[in-house]
Amino acid sequence: MTSMLAAYYVGKQCDLQVEEIQQALSDVHTLPGRLSPLPGPDFTTLLDDTHNANPASMIAGLETLNELPAGNRVAVLGDMLRLGDYEEEAHRVVGRKAAACVDYLITRGERAAFIAEAAREAGLAAERVTITSTHEDAARAARSIIDLPVKNLEYTSLQTKAIVLIKGSEETRMERVTEMLMAEPARAPELLVRQTPGWKQIVVMRADRPTWVEIDLSAIGNNTRQIKKLVGPQVRILASLKADAYGHGAVKVARTVLHNGVSMLGVATVSEARPLREAGIDAPILVFGYVPPWQMREAVRLNLTITLYTLEAAHALSRAALALGQSVKVHVKVDTGMGRLGIRAEQVEEVMALVHEILILPGLEMEGIFTHFAMADTQDQSHARLQLARFQQILRILEQEGLRPPLVHAANSAALLSLPEARFDMVRPGIALYGLDPSAEVPIPANFRPALSFKTQVAQVKVIPSDEYISYGCTYKTEEPTRVAVLPVGYADGFRRAPANWGSVLLHRQEAPILGRVCMDQCIIDVSHIPETRVGDEVVLIGRQGEASLTAEIVALRLGTSNYEVVSAILARVPRVD
Repeated sequence: MTSMLAAYYVGKQCDLQVEEIQQALSDVHTLPGRLSPLPGPDFTTLLDDTHNANPASMIAGLETLNELPAGNRVAVLGDMLRLGDYEEEAHRVVGRKAAACVDYLITRGERAAFIAEAAREAGLAAERVTITSTHEDAARAARSIIDLPVKNLEYTSLQTKAIVLIKGSEETRMERVTEMLMAEPARAPELLVRQTPGWKQIVVMRADRPTWVEIDLSAIGNNTRQIKKLVGPQVRILASLKADAYGHGAVKVARTVLHNGVSMLGVATVSEARPLREAGIDAPILVFGYVPPWQMREAVRLNLTITLYTLEAAHALSRAALALGQSVKVHVKVDTGMGRLGIRAEQVEEVMALVHEILILPGLEMEGIFTHFAMADTQDQSHARLQLARFQQILRILEQEGLRPPLVHAANSAALLSLPEARFDMVRPGIALYGLDPSAEVPIPANFRPALSFKTQVAQVKVIPSDEYISYGCTYKTEEPTRVAVLPVGYADGFRRAPANWGSVLLHRQEAPILGRVCMDQCIIDVSHIPETRVGDEVVLIGRQGEASLTAEIVALRLGTSNYEVVSAILARVPRVD
């Protein structure tokens, strides 16, 4: 509107007649991404306002949505960036406005979650607010609302089942949500913003260091759905989020898997559960590990499900539940051959005594029983089957006494793939959710996708003369003039130094060997064979670069460890972007 007023004023200054100006302006069309009305599915109109976003334009978009007649008014809002210290409050202001303007609210992104939180606090019913971390989940949530029957009596005359406002800062790429909801997605190149190939190469990352991890949450969503198809509708999924979701970011991963078929989350400790609850995630969370007596009250307060394997812990948990006036669900852990936490399977009397005690202790609810496999990831399944037989014997005794709990579970990623009879009522995938193989002998299916890439950039390029040493300890000496690149990544980032290192990295789709010892914050690679190397070039430590790839499995083989350790050992100081 302001642009048209400016054009009108310029026309008047140029002595044009009003009719001439009107005729010229009549040919002006709405620019893509500026409150552009687009046809959506099933009598739905999309208000595509994805060009960019700030608090003022967000509020203007919501006010426009509120003024338009429709069966349901839906807002799909992404993060607003570059707001400095005002960031959280700005999103909360938008959330309070949304509560007064929309029937349903969907947010996508870490900052946009503040919009959802504020909208709930302002009175928008919790069941009408959905927090997502991926474009796919946001679009899926919007479609589920579009499919709802409309109770608005004006709908029959309006013939607009829903109006969906889609908006966010340009870096959040909310036009992808619009494309997924369009009645004619093939027209996206002409109707939506940021459709040029260059935009597909842009990665938004923090400016503090040019070393980062990219997390493909869409891949995690895909992998979750594939597991759900594999185990069937009757088997629940518990997603293992230990170690910050194996280094992938527990909060975002939790939201993603919960939108794609997971019904329960698993963590190693109470402290790992705390950020999930603080982020507003209210799904059941099972703590796999040891909970000391002094943490029992916090576990109850956070509404966690606790693993029990001793009478002493059961009594301590009961006392904590009584003190807080709450009840807490528990799962009994049976050690069938792993040798870690749990009551030994041969100690049947102790297992039954604990179960009976849980049933009579006030404040405790017996929800599940489980075990964990030590060797389900090998072709030799003999030990896994021995563990399974021991576990099944315990289950038979429980069934005979009518004490079998609602949730029986045993299968981790490897077992759910290689031992279908171990799926029981629930499976507990971890590594497979992230698109990584449980082992070389038990790989994930081809339709799973890895979710993590580890990258850095070239910081310096120079030539080291012959007969000179490189890095600490002078363990590497050049035999000829050697062109090297210095990378701003080291063992304090999880880029291993010893006893073995990565060996090489990818640069310009070629392997570049590491020279000398990896330092705390830096390392040196040989780029003599890559003459086009320049400062700022992308270097892949884990992931793909064109047709070349360096997988976590390859890195693990070089380091003499597992892919589990490789990804979960990437330290927190390395920013995660998605």
